[in-house]
Amino acid sequence: MRVMSGPALAVAVSRAGGLGFLGPGVKTEDMVVDLEEASTLMNKARNFPSAFDAFLSTNSLLPVGVGFQLWADDVDVAVANIERFKPCAAWLYAPREGPAEFEDWSRRIRRASSHTQVWIQIGTLGEATQLLKTSEKPDVVVVQGAESGGHGRAKDGMGIMTLFPEVADAMANSQTPLIAAGGIADGRGVAAALCLGASGSVMGTRFLAANEARISRGYQNEILRASDGAVATARTLLYNHLRGTFGWPPEYSPRTIINKSFVEQQAGSAFEELKRRHDEALKMGDSGWGPDGRLATYAGASVGLIHEVRDAGDIVREVQEDALDRIRSLSANV
Repeated sequence: MRVMSGPALAVAVSRAGGLGFLGPGVKTEDMVVDLEEASTLMNKARNFPSAFDAFLSTNSLLPVGVGFQLWADDVDVAVANIERFKPCAAWLYAPREGPAEFEDWSRRIRRASSHTQVWIQIGTLGEATQLLKTSEKPDVVVVQGAESGGHGRAKDGMGIMTLFPEVADAMANSQTPLIAAGGIADGRGVAAALCLGASGSVMGTRFLAANEARISRGYQNEILRASDGAVATARTLLYNHLRGTFGWPPEYSPRTIINKSFVEQQAGSAFEELKRRHDEALKMGDSGWGPDGRLATYAGASVGLIHEVRDAGDIVREVQEDALDRIRSLSANV
């Protein structure tokens, strides 16, 4: 969720019994302000009952995680601030140089904050088998299916229902907890992931429709409007390039809700003209999004399952309760 998952959202998720993450910033240095604010919110939360009371009473770690896109983030800045703020987890993704980059980041993070967990996100069986050969093993592996929003595998992604069991079989002897991601937006998805053997689930797109998300109203309205993710979304680099974002490793491509920019590109419009129209739409505020808009709306294929904006804590609790009810129902019917 990159910049859209800020301190208010991350802390609210953790307070409700999940684990909230700060998304990567535009610059690695941006994490300083976010971690400072998250620390302040956490300290204020000590005065109110919450799901992480026991954690706070026995642990000096900050009960939120922080995410990094390795191809773009500065490891020196990241490690210095992990040492200073001690988030409970660091989520690593998208290295430019492959597994060796994961090893370097993991080693330096653990030297700076030995109790901060290292989470590594993968999207293929090949990446999973590469992790098994590394000397710095992750504490948690996030297995991301092709349904995911944002930047997933460009050409070799697989749906979570097939990908997760195969990765789980390959990593069975490692004893590493596996977390399922991609296309999960409610209790049904979480229950299904747990039945696949996941230790937990990641939800990103669902929290774009949280009151605490750092998101424009026009963007958020698109999350509520869109349905049929197979038709309404596509993986394309177009919106990255319209926004001036270049440099992602070639194996990644983002999923977005399509609009006029994409439709006109497919019809043959030149990039220069699409860029001009996009930049004009930037001046239109919230109306720059929507089917007739032109602005990037990164989101997963689960958009059709999201119908209202709610507080993050309510989302977490509802999903937890629904997942438990469904698992109990399955047990009762056996």
